[in-house]
Amino acid sequence: MSLYYDLHTHTYHSDGLLAPRELLREAQASGIRGIALTDHDVTSGLDEASRSARDFGVELIPGVELSVSWSGQTLHILGLRIEPGNPALQAGLARVQESRRLRARAMGERLARHGIEGAYEGALRHSRGIIVGRTHFARYLVEQGHAKDLRHAFTRYLRKGAHGYVATQWPGLDEAVTWIVAAGGLAVIAHPARYHLTAGALRRLIDEFKAAGGLGIEVVSGSHSPEDVERFALLAQEYALLASAGSDYHGPGETRTAVGRLAALPSGCVPVWSAWTA
Repeated sequence: MSLYYDLHTHTYHSDGLLAPRELLREAQASGIRGIALTDHDVTSGLDEASRSARDFGVELIPGVELSVSWSGQTLHILGLRIEPGNPALQAGLARVQESRRLRARAMGERLARHGIEGAYEGALRHSRGIIVGRTHFARYLVEQGHAKDLRHAFTRYLRKGAHGYVATQWPGLDEAVTWIVAAGGLAVIAHPARYHLTAGALRRLIDEFKAAGGLGIEVVSGSHSPEDVERFALLAQEYALLASAGSDYHGPGETRTAVGRLAALPSGCVPVWSAWTA
């Protein structure tokens, strides 16, 4: 099945490296029809992205990636074709942004107690948006020689149980999906293979997600193997979920999949973009 859209990307408004205009320029160069900007828990980059999409002749799908607490772990839910100014969505995002600010300060304090001074200030310097996330801390740790690359920084300092990890209670699955639906959007489970769920837990997640109003699942992802793609294609068909595709692009050198350079959706999948191109 031909791939027309990349529906999972980031800019410096969350934890990406590029400005929205730079991202849209890369989308144009890739030859894809459209792109979704899905920054983590913010929509502040969408105005610039919309203007740039018109300049470059690329369709912009307004989006967001919401952090969600479910069954003791953090999941991510994409909202596609949202109305960014929706009051319910923005009120929810404001809550999450405050949680992120508190977490970032706590992470800096934890790292300082383990001999890494200035981590919060360093992460803040790497952040050009309104939130500070673990990726910004990872960039600081690499810059200061505490880790050889971002993966090493996460493994040694920022993963669950590590010195810099701070647990956070994000909104629940029902709540996050409700915000997306209230904003006129379509909710999609992002990169499901990354959660390492048992088969039973995955099916429970999908059941609860659909009951809340969720409609899609990311089948093709920059972090999915070919086996993952086949597995989630079958689940999408079994549960009558729309199949999405996204690179999860964060910028040059930080993502193994470039904008729009994705495998095609497997045969039998109903693409999520069919919901708005019919």
